[in-house]
Amino acid sequence: MADKPALDRNVMRLFDGYVHGQITRREFLDRAAAFTTSGVTAAALLGSLAPDYALAQQVDPDDKSILTSYKKYASPKGAGVMRGYFARPAVVQHKLPAVVVIHENRGLNPYIEDVARRLAVSGFIAFAPDALSPLGGYPGDDDAGRTLQRQRDRDEMVEDFSAAVTYLMKHPDCTGKVGAVGFCFGGGMVLRLAVRLPELSAGVAFYGRHPLATEASAIKAPLMLHHAGLDERVNASWPEFEAGLKKAGRDFVNHNYTDVEHGFHNDTTPRYDENAAELAWQRTLEFFTTKLELQA
Repeated sequence: MADKPALDRNVMRLFDGYVHGQITRREFLDRAAAFTTSGVTAAALLGSLAPDYALAQQVDPDDKSILTSYKKYASPKGAGVMRGYFARPAVVQHKLPAVVVIHENRGLNPYIEDVARRLAVSGFIAFAPDALSPLGGYPGDDDAGRTLQRQRDRDEMVEDFSAAVTYLMKHPDCTGKVGAVGFCFGGGMVLRLAVRLPELSAGVAFYGRHPLATEASAIKAPLMLHHAGLDERVNASWPEFEAGLKKAGRDFVNHNYTDVEHGFHNDTTPRYDENAAELAWQRTLEFFTTKLELQA
């Protein structure tokens, strides 16, 4: 793995609990104080773990090889009208497969928009809906975004992201092959869509919450799952879900990346692991190229 600052496992467990709503900010600060070094406050430690979105620029928004815009789409069983970030190759010589990109538990931030652009430069149509659309959209701050997203009904959000799959399937430049990729909350949502939508053509879940093992039989889409080796919270339910997938004879592949944290793909935070992230993304692109039948 690439060299990076050592992250105290106790602090990372606390941070994971904080960002996923299991403990409050005050509880994180109080407990993290026991693990701080001389001259470093718990508040400074928390600040160091916050994302730096100046780093979320693997693909320039003004890259001439792609076209980007914000688009609205109908979600009649969900919030009604949703908004998302749309990216596609600038030159389209034939219809293209598409991918719904699903954010973490904080709305459509710059990192997720960059992921959509990465798919576009690789030849796909990409669309990243913002689950916070009914509440005014991503507020520009992850803490505020997490607070807002907790106000959304989870079943309603499933309808909103399901509607995004339909939106892409009907897009005039789409072949009708639509996949989904998501991270954390988004990874869990990808698996939820796979259970709910037999028309989904492929799903890639990064460290996402697993459905029940009994739900595996409803899945039709081939799946790729990426798990972080140190992610005890998410990984705890994987063996049971894996057994359900095997029992149902489903098409899936799982990759486990040792010694990396939950969120390792997000290149704007200290949890980022360059080697694991690049390998996982290469595997993701190869998977979508095959399963969604991307033409050269």
